[in-house]
Amino acid sequence: MNTGTGNLLLIDDDPVFTRILEGYIAENYPRLQVAVCNNPLKALSCLTQQAYDLILIDFEMPNMDGRKLLTFAVQAGIDKNRIVILSSRDPDYLREHCPMGSCLAVLNKHEARQKAVLDMLFTSVSQKATPGE
Repeated sequence: MNTGTGNLLLIDDDPVFTRILEGYIAENYPRLQVAVCNNPLKALSCLTQQAYDLILIDFEMPNMDGRKLLTFAVQAGIDKNRIVILSSRDPDYLREHCPMGSCLAVLNKHEARQKAVLDMLFTSVSQKATPGE
């Protein structure tokens, strides 16, 4: 993560979840700027419009799932180590469908212990963000 802008992209078809996460980030990581895309098909253009320090992609979405978005992003030149897959699926299913090394991390978005991992990522991006952005 070295663009130093503090830009995050959150792709999830659940507007309630994205509002909660966006609010949490704004309150706890004010140097970060979050772009939200609730439509996975529109996310294709969001992925290529600007450079993001971190991209969070929901695994289960209608019309285009997170795995397809991950593949598109990597083929578009986005570093897979800037992408986190969020899911409510069990760990065995996720290991099978998103093997280690296919992205930075695969996290259960409803498990409280996984929040600590997201906080570490947000802190890292926030610390690298240039002041005033």
